[in-house]
Amino acid sequence: MKLTPPQTLEAIATIIDCRYLGKPDFPITGMNEIHKVEAGDLVFVDHPKYYEKALQSAATTVLINQEVECQDGKSLIFSEDPFRDYNILTRHFSPFELSISAHGKQVQIGANTHVHQSAVIGNYVTIGNNCIIHPGVVINDHATIGNNCIIHANTVIGGDAFYYKRRAEGFDKMHTCGEVIIEDDVEIGALCTIDRGVSGDTRIGRGSKLDNQVHVGHDTVIGERCLFAAQVGIAGCVVIGNQVTLWGQVGIPSDRKLADGTVVLGQSGVLGDTEAGKTYFGSPAEEARVKWRELSLVRRLPEVFEKLGLK
Repeated sequence: MKLTPPQTLEAIATIIDCRYLGKPDFPITGMNEIHKVEAGDLVFVDHPKYYEKALQSAATTVLINQEVECQDGKSLIFSEDPFRDYNILTRHFSPFELSISAHGKQVQIGANTHVHQSAVIGNYVTIGNNCIIHPGVVINDHATIGNNCIIHANTVIGGDAFYYKRRAEGFDKMHTCGEVIIEDDVEIGALCTIDRGVSGDTRIGRGSKLDNQVHVGHDTVIGERCLFAAQVGIAGCVVIGNQVTLWGQVGIPSDRKLADGTVVLGQSGVLGDTEAGKTYFGSPAEEARVKWRELSLVRRLPEVFEKLGLK
């Protein structure tokens, strides 16, 4: 999430009433998660496992619950609860805005685009030219749809991220303030759900096609000309390359990377990163030729047991 106008270290620290280390006028131009940050961004970290990753990341301001030294060119904000204070900041700069009409404010719809009267369009939404938005579609705030896109009935674009912190009293929800960006020539089937980024973008690349009942989690980036069959489930923060094919009911957990040209056969669970151009099968998924060989050997186990006199 970009901050417009940019903020200073002192101003940000004042909002959350926290002590800081760095020049008061040190610039903060955005806020983002660890896997999305760039220079000028603020990132939060609240677990020792990720301290070093956050401190060494591209982010130039770190909201942290540990006393550490400030590196050159960076600033620190010390917080007892970085998750809570990050939420305070995102709500401050990107508050929830209730839309009380079928079309929210600052909606732009391109030429020759047809939006069914039952579709609901949130605030700050842009839809390109020559698109078809079918009945019951919901496009929530801060979504951008490219040209020549088709979104089928009852699909929801821009739902909240499934991101919670476990606390003694229950689950603390992370405020969602990112965007969904759908590039040109994308078709999305019926009953799909595409979640917004937490504070970055969820993106579907040009020419990609999604079948019915596909879920794409927050901050996932899908490349160009991908093909996903029905009931594919993709968790948050997944990076999928170009021309990737996922057949029916494939599941992918968070923080995985699928290389260009990957093919995953139906009902597979991809628990690791993939290599370019290879086909995978099984749960946990492995290269298909290896998995088929394993299954062939498993079928022979009764024969082997019989020969060994084992029951």
